[in-house]
Amino acid sequence: MALVLHAGRTNKNALKVLLVAEYCGVDIELAKNFQMGVSNKTPEFLKMNPLGKVPVLETPDGPIFESNAIARYVARLNADNPIYGTSLIEYAHIEQWIDFATIEIDPNICRWFYPRAGYSLYNPQAEEDAIKLLKRALGALNIHLETNTYLVGHGITLADIIMICNLYLGFIRLMTKSFTSEFPHVERYFWTMVNQPNFCKVMGKVEQTESVHPLQSQISTQSKLKEPKKEAKKQSINSMIEDSEPFNGEALLDAKCFK
Repeated sequence: MALVLHAGRTNKNALKVLLVAEYCGVDIELAKNFQMGVSNKTPEFLKMNPLGKVPVLETPDGPIFESNAIARYVARLNADNPIYGTSLIEYAHIEQWIDFATIEIDPNICRWFYPRAGYSLYNPQAEEDAIKLLKRALGALNIHLETNTYLVGHGITLADIIMICNLYLGFIRLMTKSFTSEFPHVERYFWTMVNQPNFCKVMGKVEQTESVHPLQSQISTQSKLKEPKKEAKKQSINSMIEDSEPFNGEALLDAKCFK
């Protein structure tokens, strides 16, 4: 049985898995005709993940959900690949930066983006707090990258893949050049990674946003003549995140961030 990944190709968490597979020489098929909001609601999918979230990887030994767990599984399929470190201390440092990317970077980008995209209630103070915490995390990352090309060791590891995928949404939807210029080593790191051949193959061309994603309320005031374009953009956003359905409440927001 081939490994089958259930998710849209542009989903930021699916990108983690596809990138690891590319670096490790592991063949993964994308589920055919996957449609978010439809395919993930079927009884067959819910048997694999009762929450109906993506990505899910079908394996000969059963399904795996949670993107970091899937990425770790794929990384270990090729024992000769150093993507998961070559010593106990490297392994620990890789896990350290995976946790950092998951706890410090991803949630604060989510808390900034989701309310603006209309997936939770917008609160200016909550947005300010999220940006403050994100800048704090980026500042710490910037210090580390001042003297390091990669997060761990002298080559790309699983930590780099997960970090870049968690930064991806921020760079393309929220963090303008004026924002990221405060963190020059993070900038250099991000653009160095996304321009590597394997990243280009999986992610395509990555372009930094020129403006912060507008509030949904601002979008709704636009002319109805622009509705088709607006809907297309909404579907593009939905494909990048974990769940295409609107949601409310901080608990649900956290659940979507911690993937």
